[in-house]
Amino acid sequence: MTVTIYDVAREAKVSMATVSRVLNGTAVVKEDTKQRVLDAIAKLGYRPNAVARGLASKRTRTIGVIVPDVSAAFVAEVVRGIEDIATMYDYHIILTNSDAQVQREVDLVGTMWEKQVDGLIYMTNRLEKAHIDAFEQAQIPVVLCSTEDPERRIPSVNVDNRRAGRDAAMYLREKGCHAIAYVTPTPGMSVLADRRGSGMESSLEGRLMRVDAKNGRYETALPLIKAFLQEHAVDGIVAATDELGIAAIHAVQDVGKRVPEDVKVMAFDNTRLAVMVRPEMTVVAQPMYDFGAVSMRLLTKLLLDEPVESYTVTLQHNVVEREST
Repeated sequence: MTVTIYDVAREAKVSMATVSRVLNGTAVVKEDTKQRVLDAIAKLGYRPNAVARGLASKRTRTIGVIVPDVSAAFVAEVVRGIEDIATMYDYHIILTNSDAQVQREVDLVGTMWEKQVDGLIYMTNRLEKAHIDAFEQAQIPVVLCSTEDPERRIPSVNVDNRRAGRDAAMYLREKGCHAIAYVTPTPGMSVLADRRGSGMESSLEGRLMRVDAKNGRYETALPLIKAFLQEHAVDGIVAATDELGIAAIHAVQDVGKRVPEDVKVMAFDNTRLAVMVRPEMTVVAQPMYDFGAVSMRLLTKLLLDEPVESYTVTLQHNVVEREST
């Protein structure tokens, strides 16, 4: 039979209110009394009902995490960071996949509200008014993770993507590249990719060629990059993601050229994919684990009313040089 809070109270010879105080930490309980309750919980194998605790304390100790693609290597590393810090602060996460569809993202905010999550960590390719409206309606703390809010209305953790783009362009220039192409999803699909492209363009004084990789998938991008290379003389390629970087390396090889001798290739992110291709790929490394860990820590500060030095946290990126350049 299911063990209830009443059973624990009877075993520990205390009131149910005292058991509740021990579980929720809502009031000071004498140490010997607290230990009797904990011993009773262990002996009976009692597992508190999260929903019931949430109704009593107005906290469920759960955090909603909405990501565009849970299967992406980048996202997996970010979620690892979120979960490690969540566990440290005794929170559990509810992870959901939005497929980067705006309406689904908005619907998932409502779903998280129904599940009474204490807070929300949110990743999206682009932030629109519909998202802001959903956050305001839910009225729960939100932290944007590797997502930009140009108006800085919502706490966020990111890198300076425009500067990252400039650094990538200048790196290839220093390597002797003069005709540089940027492989990126369709403009407007990813704000971060667009911001990086803007930084590259400013560094190259507008002399940046662009390859529209449509949905940003390897299989879609490969023939598009090959067709581009057959029509344009290129000696340097920057890809918006590791997946697109691998497509670029294979496209260069498929048209009979060599990496890095004929065309130097680099990408953004630094997932495991970057070292699973030959030649291994140079990257502008994103602090993926830290995106998650810092986002979760910022959210705990909001939930616990701790001082927050800055609601917009900018982490550092860096170029990791490998064989592809």
